[in-house]
Amino acid sequence: MACKSDLPHVYLVTYPAQGHVNPFLRLAKLLASKGKLLVTFSTTKSFGKKMKEAGTDVSGDPTPIGNCGGMIRFEFLDDGCSEDSEPNDLESHLSMLETHGKKALTTILKDHAEDGSPVSCLINNPFMPWVCELAQELNISSVMLWLQSCACFASYYHYGKSVIPFPSEEQPDMDVQMPNMPLLKSDEIPTFLHPSTTYPFLRTALIRQLKSLSKTFCILMETFQELEDDLIKYMSTICPIRPVGPLFKNPLLETISNISGDMKKADDCLKWLDSKNPSSVVYISFGTLVSFSQEQMSELAYGILNSGHSFLWALRKGATFTGESGTLPKEFLESVGDKGMMVEWSPQAEVLSHPAVSCFVSHCGWNSTLEALSSGVPVVAFPGWGDQVTDAKYLADEWKVGIRLSRGQTENKVIGRKEVEMCLREATSGVMVAEMKRNALKWKELAEEAVAGGGSSDRNIQEFVDGVRASTMGLVGIV
Repeated sequence: MACKSDLPHVYLVTYPAQGHVNPFLRLAKLLASKGKLLVTFSTTKSFGKKMKEAGTDVSGDPTPIGNCGGMIRFEFLDDGCSEDSEPNDLESHLSMLETHGKKALTTILKDHAEDGSPVSCLINNPFMPWVCELAQELNISSVMLWLQSCACFASYYHYGKSVIPFPSEEQPDMDVQMPNMPLLKSDEIPTFLHPSTTYPFLRTALIRQLKSLSKTFCILMETFQELEDDLIKYMSTICPIRPVGPLFKNPLLETISNISGDMKKADDCLKWLDSKNPSSVVYISFGTLVSFSQEQMSELAYGILNSGHSFLWALRKGATFTGESGTLPKEFLESVGDKGMMVEWSPQAEVLSHPAVSCFVSHCGWNSTLEALSSGVPVVAFPGWGDQVTDAKYLADEWKVGIRLSRGQTENKVIGRKEVEMCLREATSGVMVAEMKRNALKWKELAEEAVAGGGSSDRNIQEFVDGVRASTMGLVGIV
């Protein structure tokens, strides 16, 4: 439902996955709190229902946020599914979302224009290139929020331009060398770019988005300048990149904690962490999409238990797009005692900043990667697919804050409990621990400087807000 406002109207549309919703909502809150803007956050109705059930006030009425006169509101799209149904096929859901979502968003945007609050800037998700295309049709300025590293952005860009050789059916093991990047082995490029991928439609969506860069006035990127400095400078000569991350670390968000993108309420695990000694707990989380076979789940469980470390394991339930996930063995659960705690949902940013946490066993999704780097926590990398394998490469070899336990699903092997145990011991008491911790704390400091007042990311967000306000057509002067 449209609403009248004298404020410039920025509209964010994201794919309904937890790892996408969180950074989009963080950006929405920052934009509203940074300047006098009306910011609308939008995703599907089914995800909106989850947010509401988790305690977020998803009101369609503008709500004041920050001290600068900005407002935020929520508006949810029809994706062809009922609010209570869970799509079980990613490819068909993307297709349904484009068909139904495009029709719904077109009506919404026209309603806002007729009601006196026209959208002057539309920010879209890289998995939804049709939003950018719709913006052009309706003569609305378009911006993309890129949710992965600049290294992954560069990989998709160079693949789409076909100017650098990538693995093919004929040469599946080819190494890839791109400008201002380390040499990537064939299993270190984003897996959607490999011929063996089981998700070619995601490659298609992302390449389609990058082919629309000429329609996009600006690319806001969830990274920070100091983390990928040379590469960002190089890619900025090709397209208008503005690093604005790590969004979760921005100090302005500390005063806006009542608006959350989580689809579940977090379990209370902080008191349990309070009872543990400093640097004594291994935190384990593989995100909301990664699934393991029963054999791999059992080997992970016993490897963690045999390491002797206390552990906090965030373990989601049920099936996802990637299949049914294995469960923890009964004998393992009976042996844990107070040594470990399992939760379905954790307040991850708070957990990673807790002094009891020594390292993070992670799938290396970009949100988790940034949160680990920005919290000064070393990583045991257990990537699955997509950008995770590239993130793991950078964590271990470039930023030197991690150890690789797996090379991803294309490795096609079960990592045994002995290997898990040895890797955890290496990450918590091995010869590389001191160096990894020093490097992690360095990135933490640089991340905090980037989002602090006057920092590189803070300046980019402020320039973006000022640009939106400077013209009812959107982004004059920031590209």
